Amino acid sequence: MQLFPSKKPSIPVSRDLKILLIIGGLYALSTFISNTFVNVFLWKQSGDYMDIATYNLFIYLLQPISFFVAGKCVKHVDRTLIIRIGVIFLSIFYMVVLLLGEKAVNYTYMLGAILGIGYGFYWLAYNVLTFEVTEPETRDLFNGILGSLQSFGGMVGPLLAGYIITLMDNFKGYSTIFFLSFFLFFLAIVCSFYLKKRTATGRFFIREVFKERKHNTNWRSVLFAHLTQGSREGLFIFIITIWVYIETNSELSLGLFNFLISLCSFISYYFVSKMVSSKKRKAAIFYGGLALYLAVLLFVFPTSYVTILLYGVIIGVSFPLFNVPFVSLTYDIIGKSKNAGNWRVEYIIIREVFINIGRVLAIIVFIVSVSFLDPIFIIPVLMLVFGGGNFLSYFFIRKTSI
Repeated sequence: MQLFPSKKPSIPVSRDLKILLIIGGLYALSTFISNTFVNVFLWKQSGDYMDIATYNLFIYLLQPISFFVAGKCVKHVDRTLIIRIGVIFLSIFYMVVLLLGEKAVNYTYMLGAILGIGYGFYWLAYNVLTFEVTEPETRDLFNGILGSLQSFGGMVGPLLAGYIITLMDNFKGYSTIFFLSFFLFFLAIVCSFYLKKRTATGRFFIREVFKERKHNTNWRSVLFAHLTQGSREGLFIFIITIWVYIETNSELSLGLFNFLISLCSFISYYFVSKMVSSKKRKAAIFYGGLALYLAVLLFVFPTSYVTILLYGVIIGVSFPLFNVPFVSLTYDIIGKSKNAGNWRVEYIIIREVFINIGRVLAIIVFIVSVSFLDPIFIIPVLMLVFGGGNFLSYFFIRKTSI
């Protein structure tokens, strides 16, 4: 059974699709310049896992709430306005961090909440727009190109940020990269004005879409798949960053680590978007999820920077193999679900709720665990438990049919 067919026909793309990719690229570059280092910035102020976990917990608590609010708003106003609100909150986050400076660790709740609100508004609008400007024939292409742009941002952003922080005085370096992120988000706001205005009308059917999982087995399977995927993300999104910094005590080494991941992802996204056909999505999800879990086994043994770099290579290659078909399959299932044309916003909100349930559960388990047990012992155990989230996602979606 061939996973990679040799050739795919060229597909015409719309103007809005291109603009949406530009906005996604600017978002990715801005996020990668600073977000990787926010956790380190807070860690250097306190050295306490609880502060980092609390910061990330509030991101994922506020994100689904803001998703819900943005979803209600998008039924009545231009959704390009919603994406601007999201980017404005993301810009405010970096301005607040700049103003708080070395006192930022005392406001982890507030910082996490602001970022969660920004993420919620941004991703609600971005996901809805993605659903509307792509067709089944262009979704793999769009997700592949977006993934490549994200990988490019992941190569340039952390490496540039790590170099700037190392070159300058510590706080001055962090101030510089946070300002760069603010400026890139401003450019994203400007680009959003070139998107065609898109409005939706009608009531907000969030309860109906939530109940739809009882009747639509495809939809129920996708939701559970996203829950397990989120459980991995909730833990790994900050633990790996902190471990790399503890191992090397260098922002530049952390930047190099993220550069390696993104370089491998950039190459992988290119080949996956070109070669993985819709018929081979489930096979790609299986192999990508399995590789992501096997990579966690590297942390069973004492780690070194070389071990961490090897982990980065495996993750960089495997994540696109999982993510491109997984996202495309999700949109296709939503597209063929009950009343998808009118309820697409509600479907996306419920999906996001399940992702964040997984993230929040993982972080809560982490907080409780490190409160009673030695972090050096319990963190690798938690990584083994939650590290298989993507692999488990395959077993939920394998029986779906579209």
